[in-house]
Amino acid sequence: MTTARAEALLTKLVTFSRLLREGGVECGPGRLQDAVRALEAVGIGSRSDVYWGLRCTLISRHEDLEVFDAAFAAFWDGAPSRTLGDERQSAPAGEPGEQAGAGGELGAELSAGEADPGEGEAERGTASSAVERLRRLDFAEYGPMELRRARRLVGRVARAAPKRRSRRLERAHDGRTLDVRRTLMSAMRTGGHPLERSWRRRRVVPRKLVFLVDVSGSMEPYARGTIMFLQAAVGPGRKVEAFTFGTRLTRVTPQLEGHDPDRALRAAAETVPDWAGGTRIGENLSVFNDRWGRRGLVRGAAVVIVSDGWERGDSQLLAVEMRRLRRGAHVVVWVNPLAAEPGFEPLAQGMAAALPHIDVLLPGHNLASLEALAEVLESLSGTGHTGRHRPLGASAIRTQPAYDAM
Repeated sequence: MTTARAEALLTKLVTFSRLLREGGVECGPGRLQDAVRALEAVGIGSRSDVYWGLRCTLISRHEDLEVFDAAFAAFWDGAPSRTLGDERQSAPAGEPGEQAGAGGELGAELSAGEADPGEGEAERGTASSAVERLRRLDFAEYGPMELRRARRLVGRVARAAPKRRSRRLERAHDGRTLDVRRTLMSAMRTGGHPLERSWRRRRVVPRKLVFLVDVSGSMEPYARGTIMFLQAAVGPGRKVEAFTFGTRLTRVTPQLEGHDPDRALRAAAETVPDWAGGTRIGENLSVFNDRWGRRGLVRGAAVVIVSDGWERGDSQLLAVEMRRLRRGAHVVVWVNPLAAEPGFEPLAQGMAAALPHIDVLLPGHNLASLEALAEVLESLSGTGHTGRHRPLGASAIRTQPAYDAM
């Protein structure tokens, strides 16, 4: 392979690896080097050789196959109709190299001397637009295939977690608290003179995060996406608690733990008896405050309520319980899928009663809105419990940056 063709191949591989990373596939420099060595060994005259050479070196998980196949077809075969994460429709699973002219087209492109940067960007933009479409697609329009594709993107967003400053200290060069013990120990090496001083600072640890998800009939299309987000957020060692409510309150944290999302979601669905039922927000918050709030679960936590605010019970009870919840929590975030609609006003009886006790109001109708939620949670990193957020008023909803961005 000539130097010009090698440079052209490397340029395309770098762009292709970026495309895979945008789809949620871990594709680092080490795997890219392995891919270059594989293509040098098998050659680029056959699409089958190129496909299997890249597939064996760039991915290592079975769940990444769909993304890889769609990206390979869109990038190398020039199939603009393919979207990132689509199931392969034309390439058979046994022998992908039988598609007409695929390997010859790749060899012809590289034999021209160098790759066209504009063409690579256009191909990359085709698949990127598919990811953007999935981010903007309303959860109510999701089917089984869209849920599978969105699962990888949700996993990356769900890793965002709020932080807080602990009372425990750790060693730090830029700390403000003198570490007397280490300073005196180092002074023993200099005749008792503390020439070098050691410092400590407060550790930053994960803040408790509590999700309360409305699974009533009006929220059923959006609850699926939110539960999928919760399954990715709940993990071993993470201070995340998940509850669902409709006509009753149900803790689903144990069911959502684990690495198999399908099994976790099935277990959660079997545990929730009131899925797609009525809505009693105030009564469920009362049970939550009495049973879990008294155990210290809410104290200093970031509480996220996902609901459209349609209350069939007593709105005054909802206001009282929201006030109780707000007194113990560090911040209360309300995610309302209806907030994305143009001209939205919190006129629902339950939403109006809860609004004075909410710190942040966000839409929750698609992946982009969940990314806005993740940004809000990450913005809490390093803050202390003493800082209080100003509750929102009806006139302040439209001024929220995360809301306007939607």
